[in-house]
Amino acid sequence: MVTVILFVVPLFTHYYLSKYESSSMTLGSNNMRHTLEALGDLSAVNIGDLKIRIEEMLRIKASVSTELRELEERRGKLQKEAAAASANADSVKAEYARATAELQRLRVSADQARLAQLEAIRRDSPELAPPLPILPSSPPPILPPATSTSELHCRMHSCFDHSRCSLTSGFPVYFYDPDVFSPLIGAEVDGFLKTTLRQTLSYNSHLTQNPNEACVYLVLVGEGFPSDKTQTSTKKLLLNETAIKSLPYWGGDGRNHVLLNLARRDLSVGSGDAFLDSSTGRAMIAQSTFTLQQFRPGFDLVTPPALGPPGGDVWSDCAPMAPARRLYILSFQGSQTPAAGSHVDDDQSLIESLRKMVSQAPSSDVFLLQFDCDPPIDKRAVLPIGDWGLCGTDRSRRAVLRDSTFVLILAPADGDYASTALLQARLYEALRSGAIPVILGGDRIQLPYSEVLDWRRATLSLPKARVTELHFLLRALSDADLLAFRRQGRLLWERYLSSVQASMDSLLATIRTRLNIPPHSAAPTMGVPAFNDTFYPPKIEPPAVDTEPEETLGPLEAPYPSPAYRRNYSVSLLNGYELWNDWGEPFALFPQLPWDPPVTSEARFMGSAAGFRPIGAGAGGSGKEFSEALGGDRPREQFTIVILTYEREAVLAAALARLRGLPYLNKVVVVWNGVNPPLSSQSWPESGAPVAVVRAPRNSLNNRFLPYNVIDTEAVLCVDDDAHLRHDEIVFAFRVWREHRDRIVGFPGRYHAWDLNFNNGFLYNSNYSCELSMVLTGAAFVHRYYLWSYWRLLPAAVRDYVDQYMNCEDIAMNFLVAHITRKPPVKVTSRWTFRCPGCPVTLSADETHFHERHKCIQFFSQVFGYTPLLSTQYRADSVLFKTRISHDKQKCFKFI
Repeated sequence: MVTVILFVVPLFTHYYLSKYESSSMTLGSNNMRHTLEALGDLSAVNIGDLKIRIEEMLRIKASVSTELRELEERRGKLQKEAAAASANADSVKAEYARATAELQRLRVSADQARLAQLEAIRRDSPELAPPLPILPSSPPPILPPATSTSELHCRMHSCFDHSRCSLTSGFPVYFYDPDVFSPLIGAEVDGFLKTTLRQTLSYNSHLTQNPNEACVYLVLVGEGFPSDKTQTSTKKLLLNETAIKSLPYWGGDGRNHVLLNLARRDLSVGSGDAFLDSSTGRAMIAQSTFTLQQFRPGFDLVTPPALGPPGGDVWSDCAPMAPARRLYILSFQGSQTPAAGSHVDDDQSLIESLRKMVSQAPSSDVFLLQFDCDPPIDKRAVLPIGDWGLCGTDRSRRAVLRDSTFVLILAPADGDYASTALLQARLYEALRSGAIPVILGGDRIQLPYSEVLDWRRATLSLPKARVTELHFLLRALSDADLLAFRRQGRLLWERYLSSVQASMDSLLATIRTRLNIPPHSAAPTMGVPAFNDTFYPPKIEPPAVDTEPEETLGPLEAPYPSPAYRRNYSVSLLNGYELWNDWGEPFALFPQLPWDPPVTSEARFMGSAAGFRPIGAGAGGSGKEFSEALGGDRPREQFTIVILTYEREAVLAAALARLRGLPYLNKVVVVWNGVNPPLSSQSWPESGAPVAVVRAPRNSLNNRFLPYNVIDTEAVLCVDDDAHLRHDEIVFAFRVWREHRDRIVGFPGRYHAWDLNFNNGFLYNSNYSCELSMVLTGAAFVHRYYLWSYWRLLPAAVRDYVDQYMNCEDIAMNFLVAHITRKPPVKVTSRWTFRCPGCPVTLSADETHFHERHKCIQFFSQVFGYTPLLSTQYRADSVLFKTRISHDKQKCFKFI
C-alpha cells in the first residue's frame, strides 16, 4: 500500500502541477488546497479504480503526444509550402524582371530598326558600287615625235596621256620582253637582272599581258655590259634610239613609257648614264644617275640601285637600333676622283673643315673619316668628275656603318649632278646598317621617290657651306630623336628600297599615286567551309545564361556589315603622306582603315546624321539612355567574333552558347584548326548570330589572324574557345575599342620585363603589374586592317617562328601594332586572366610555355631591330562605376 501511494502521489502531483502551471498566483493557493484534499481522499479510493484512472491518464498522454507530433509535422509541411511559395514568388519576380528587360530591349531594337528604315527611305543617293573599269581597246595612236625643247620641259600634264589611265582602270602596266627588245648599242642587259625583273613584276597585281589596255609601258634599258668582251668596261653605255623609237607601242613620241635603267653590278664600273645626250621623247626616265638639267621634277623618277635580293624577308640584313649612340659619332670612307671642269667644286676645303672639326671635338666624340682608299679606288671607274668612290668591301663598310651613329654622304663635286648611283648606294648601305645619313650638299640632291617619301625624317640634309655647324647639329639631337631617325630610315629601306621587288613596286606605286588611281584591293583569305552548302549542323537551344536581368546592354539587331571601300579616291588625297611614311601601305587598298576620319560633332546632327546613334538623341545620359545607343563620333557598327579551336567540340559548344543574346554581334567565325573536320553529327548551340565554320589549311596559331572573306566588320574580337567573358564586359570593350580603333583593346594584360639577371633582353611577365605593354589576343578587339598587316607587313620570320614553337602569335600581333602605331594597347576592366572549369589542360599550363615566350620576345626584337612594345599605366573602366550618383540615375555599366 505504501508502495502504491509512493508511486501515485508523485504522478498526481506532476499532473496537476503541469495542468495548472500557467494559472495566476492568486489561484495557485486554491489549486494547491484542492490537490491536497484530493490526495487526502486517496485512502478511500479503490485500488482498481485508481489503476483505471492511471491507465486513462496514460492514454490521454499518448493521445496528446500523437497530436503534438501531427501538429509538428503539419507545421513543417506548412513551412515547406511557404518556402516553396516564396521561392516561386522570387522566380516569378525574376522572370518578370527578365521579361521586362527583354521587352525593353525589344523596344530599343524596334526603335533602332525603325530609325534605320527611315534613314534608308530618306537617302537621296543610291549606295555606291564599284564602277566598271574603263580600259582602252587599242594601242596608242601614232603622233609626231617630240621636239628637244618639249622633251626637256616634259611634265605629267604635257607629256602623259591621261586618257589611257581612267580612275577605274586599275592602272594596267605592260612590260616589254627584254629578250626581244634590246635598247643598248653594243651591250646586252644583265641576264640575272632580266630574270629578277620578270619574277618581281609577276607578283605585281597591275601587270597586264594585253598591251592594248595598258596605261604605262615599262622598258628595261640597263644595267648593261658590253657584249664584246674585248671592249673595256669603261665604255659609256649608248642608247639605241632607233630601237627605242621602234617599240611597237611607242606611239611616235613615247608617251606613257617608262625607261628603266638599274645599276646592279660594281657601282664603280659600268654604271654610266645611258640617257645623257639622247632623245627619249615623252617617255619617263627611272634611274639612279641624273644631272640637274636632265632631271624633270614630277616626271622622271630617281630609283635606288638594285643592290638587294630579288625579294623576300630582309630582316637579317639590318642592324639593331639600340643603343642610340654608337662607337663613332660620324664616319666616312671614300676616295674622290680628280676634279676638273667649270662646274666642279674642289672638296679639299670641305675636307679640311671636317678634319678641323675632328681636332676640336671632345675626346668622347670618336670620328672615323677616311678620305683616301687603301687600296685606292679602281682607276677604270666610270664616275662623275669629282664623285666619291666606295672604299673597301661590302663587309668592311657594313662593319663600320654598324658602329656609326651618323654616316657622312658627300654630294658629287660636279655641280651638274643631282644624283649618282654611288650616292644612292651610300644611302642604301647607311639605312640598312642603321647609320643616320648626313648629306652635305643635300640642298641639290634628289633622293628616291622623294615626291612621296619624306626623307627629312630619315636623313639630315645640309648645304656644304654649313659644314662648320655639323658637329653642333649632331650633338643637339637627343637619344629619342636618334632612334626616331633610325627607325624611320629602316622603315623606308625595308618597304621601298631593300629588294628589287620593293623598288619596282614603289616605282609603279609612285606613278599611280600621281594619277590618283587607287591600288587593287587586298585579297582576303577565302575560308574553306567546314560543311558544304547543303549541310546545316543541327541546332540546339542553349541553356540560360546567368545575366543580370535588370541591365540592358544594347539592341539586338540584324547583321549589319561595316561600309567598305568608301575612301578609294580620297584616302590618297587626305592620307597619302601617312600611307607612304607612317602607318599605311600604298601597295593595296583595304575596305577600311583604323585611321578613317570622323565627322565633326555638328555634322552628326546637321546634314550627316545618317547612321549615327547619339546617346539620348544627342542630349547624353547614363544608364537607360546609354544602353539604347552606341553614341560616340562614329556611325553604328557591329563586331565579328573569331574563335580559334582545335577539335574541342564540347568547349566550342559552350563558347557559342554563352554568346546568346549578345548585342552588336554581327557574326561568329569559327576557325577550325584541327586536322580532322568537325563531326557532321555535332549539334551547335544557337548563338543568336550567323556562325561560319571555316577549315584552316593547316594547324597553325597564325590562322587566328587570317583576313577571311566572311568577316564583314571593322571590329574583330579574337577569343579563345575557353575564354569566359560576360556580355557586359564584351560590350564595354567594344565601346572602348570604338574610341581607340588603331590599338589592341582587351582584357589579359602582360608586360615585357627587363632581364635583371643576365641583362641581355626582355622577358615575358604574366604577373599582376601596375604597368603593362601587351594585351593578349585570346580576348581582345583588333581592327580588321591588322589581319592583313599580319600577313603583309609582319616579317615572315616571325610567323615561321610562331609555327615552329606553336606559341606567341599574340605577342607577334602586339609587336606589329605597336610598331605601326607607336602606341601601347588598352586594357579594359580589372580582369587579368580566365578560368575555365572542366576545360582540358591548355598549352599555357606547360612550364616550357613561358620559357618559349621569353625567347619569342627576344627573337622578335632581333627581327624588328628593336622592341616596339610601349608600356602604359592606363586602364579603361566604365564611367560612373564607383561614382555616387542620384537615385534616379543608373550607372552606364553596373558591374564593371
